[in-house]
Amino acid sequence: MEHLVQHGSSSAFHNSVNTELLSQTGYTTLAVIMGVFSGAGIILNVLVIVVTLRHRQLRQPLSYALVNLAICDLGSALFGGIPTTITSAMGYFSLGRVGCTLEGFAVAFFGIASLCTIGVISVERYLVVCYPMGAVLFQTRHAVAGVVLSWVWSFVWNTPPLFGWGSYELEGVQTSCAPNWYSRDVGNMSYIVLYFFLCFVIPFSIIMVSYSRLLWTLRQVTKLQVSEAGSTHRVETQVARMVVVMVLAFLFTWLPYAAMALAIILDSSLYIDPVIATIPVYLAKSSTFYNPIIYIFMNRQFRGYAVHTVLCGWNPWASEPQISEGETTVASINKSQRVSHRESLNE
Repeated sequence: MEHLVQHGSSSAFHNSVNTELLSQTGYTTLAVIMGVFSGAGIILNVLVIVVTLRHRQLRQPLSYALVNLAICDLGSALFGGIPTTITSAMGYFSLGRVGCTLEGFAVAFFGIASLCTIGVISVERYLVVCYPMGAVLFQTRHAVAGVVLSWVWSFVWNTPPLFGWGSYELEGVQTSCAPNWYSRDVGNMSYIVLYFFLCFVIPFSIIMVSYSRLLWTLRQVTKLQVSEAGSTHRVETQVARMVVVMVLAFLFTWLPYAAMALAIILDSSLYIDPVIATIPVYLAKSSTFYNPIIYIFMNRQFRGYAVHTVLCGWNPWASEPQISEGETTVASINKSQRVSHRESLNE
C-alpha cells in the first residue's frame, strides 16, 4: 500500500494502522451507517437552526440551549461523522497524525459541549416544571450563560492534548480518533482521569438528578389533579413519556462509550476487540441524529413550524393548537399548585 507511506511521523502513524481488523465489506458497511446518521444529523440540525431563527415565537429562553445543542450536533456530524464515513469507506485512517489530532479534538469538543448543553436543558426543565412559581426563574440570561459555559468548559478540557497534556489516538477499527484512554503515561493518566470526571460524570449526574426529580414532580401533579383526570392526565403522560425517551436516548448513546472508557482507565490489561469497541463509538456519534428529534421535534409547536417550512407553507396539523407540551405542563402545574394552596388556606 504505497499510497499510505508518507514522510516523518505520518509514515509511522499510517504503518501502525492494522488494516486487517475488518474486511473491506465491513468497513463499507460502517461507512454507510455513519454516512446515514451524519447526513440525517446535518439536515435535521440545520432545519432546527433555520426554523428557530425564522420564527420569533420559538425564541424562548430554552430555545437558546436547544439551538446550541443543534449547533453542537451539526459540528459533530460535519467534523466527526463525515471524516469517519470517508475513512471507513477507504478502510484505513488516511488523514495522518495531524488529521487524527484535529478530528479527535473536533469530535470531543462538540461532543462535550453537547453533553453540557443537555445538562443545561435538564436544569431548565427541572426549574420550570418543579418550581414554576418559585423565586428562581429560568430566563434568557440564564440560557445564554449556560450556552457560554458549555463551550468554555468543553474548550478548556479538550485543548490540553494539543499542547502535550494527553493525546488523541485511533480507536475501534482505526478509522476515527478520540482521547487516548489506553496510555499509562503519568501525564496522560492524570489528564484522562480529570477529563472523565469533569466532562462525563458531572454532566451525567446533573441530567439524572434533574430528570429524576422532574419525573417525581409529574407523578405528584398527576395525583393532585383528580378533577381533571381526562385531558390533563393525558398531557402529563405525554410529557412524562417524552422525558423518559430523552433519558433513555442519552443512556443508549453515551453511557456505553463512557463505560468502555472507564473500564479501560481502571484496568490497563483489559482487551476489547476493536470491532466491539467500535459499537460505542458509533452509538455516541449517532446522538447527532437523535437529539433534534427527541428534544425539539416532539414539541408540537416546533413541529408545526418545521413542517410548515419543509412543505413550503402546507401544514397537515394546522387544526392542532400551537402549544408545546412543556407549556401545557407548566400551566397545569401552576393551576394544580394554586388549587392546593387554596385548599390549605381553607383548612
